[in-house]
Amino acid sequence: MEDAVLKAIGKLAKPYRGPDDARELLALASRADYVLLGEASHGTTDYYADRAALTKRLIAEHGFRFVAVEGDWPSCFTLNRYVKGHPEGGADARSALRDFERWPAWMWANRDIAELADWLRAYNAGRAEADKAGFYGIDVYSLWESMDAILRYLETRPGSDLEAAKRAFACFEPHGEDEQRYGAAAALYGEGCEDEVVELLRRLQDEWKDAAAGDREGALAAEMNALAVRGAEAYYRTMIRHDAESWNVRDRHMVEALERLTAFHGPGARAVVWAHNTHVGDARATDMAADGMVNVGQLLREKRGDAVFAVGYGSYGGTVIAGKDWGAPAEEMAVPLAIAGSWEERLHRSGASDKLLLFGGAATALDETELGHRAIGVVYRPSRERGNYVPTVIPKRYDAFIYFDRTRALSPLSAERAYR
Repeated sequence: MEDAVLKAIGKLAKPYRGPDDARELLALASRADYVLLGEASHGTTDYYADRAALTKRLIAEHGFRFVAVEGDWPSCFTLNRYVKGHPEGGADARSALRDFERWPAWMWANRDIAELADWLRAYNAGRAEADKAGFYGIDVYSLWESMDAILRYLETRPGSDLEAAKRAFACFEPHGEDEQRYGAAAALYGEGCEDEVVELLRRLQDEWKDAAAGDREGALAAEMNALAVRGAEAYYRTMIRHDAESWNVRDRHMVEALERLTAFHGPGARAVVWAHNTHVGDARATDMAADGMVNVGQLLREKRGDAVFAVGYGSYGGTVIAGKDWGAPAEEMAVPLAIAGSWEERLHRSGASDKLLLFGGAATALDETELGHRAIGVVYRPSRERGNYVPTVIPKRYDAFIYFDRTRALSPLSAERAYR
């Protein structure tokens, strides 16, 4: 089998030196409504820089309307306002990234994102508001920040649903902005706030459709914050007892957030999605399926079929930014060379150079081969490297795969603030 895998890689793999070698990939991706760009870690500049380069071309050359990322709505919305030229977003990219203070801030408050933000701002300059490319967060962790944002928004609008927001806020208030405390109270003692947040979302849903032109995105933000509160409530309530189900709550939330953003941008709107490989690569091609887990890539493929194009990333070795424990200071760590027999090690053995693999053509030995595929999170301990490999049939997980033989840690803009 090993010889067959190496032979198949040799036939499929093409040299990759960045977007100049991505013409065929972009031609295929540009036909999709959702282009999912993964990453094997949250702390690697090569992945960020390459995703940014591909994203710029999808926006500028193919008309993609927005970028949606594995980040919180409130902090990403500040950056979104910056790239669209609104004063509340800040005067420069560094100030636009000021709201990324929740650990791990380096995921978004880094030099690669600052450079992309400045490019988006320049691209949007002079365009009509409805034609500007946006940047949005679709993750589920911003329970308290989203509640605060909703209250601030409604307090400025007489006759709004402020009382519904206050009822939801009052329900959460006894838990002192402690997600674990709320999750335990909701899951174990029935002291949850599900009814209140569902009602709040119902009241704010689709208000952007009737808002004045200059306030449409503000009304959208209120709805998306309410969606984040509903998703966060369900996530923290389920994670106390069911790790797999809390994962599913999170990824279903991200898909719903994407669908709402697409509806806001109108018929034909297309999106570029940035998230970890574990979210964008189809879960059915991994051992996640045996644990009852789904993810964004699977859910979108089930709904949209060929309108989804997923790109995975990986590397043989290098450096990465991560923390040794949840909330620990960010540090640059060495990424050990990929373990023998993994996808990354096979790709290295086929030639120690960067490669692009496009799948979906004639069947190869890779289509039935399950090997370990490295996944590094925000918490990483290189000494426990063997636990970071996900059994994967890689051509079924992605439509394309970009391999870097060596990768480098990204550059955070500032030191971490304490995790709340």
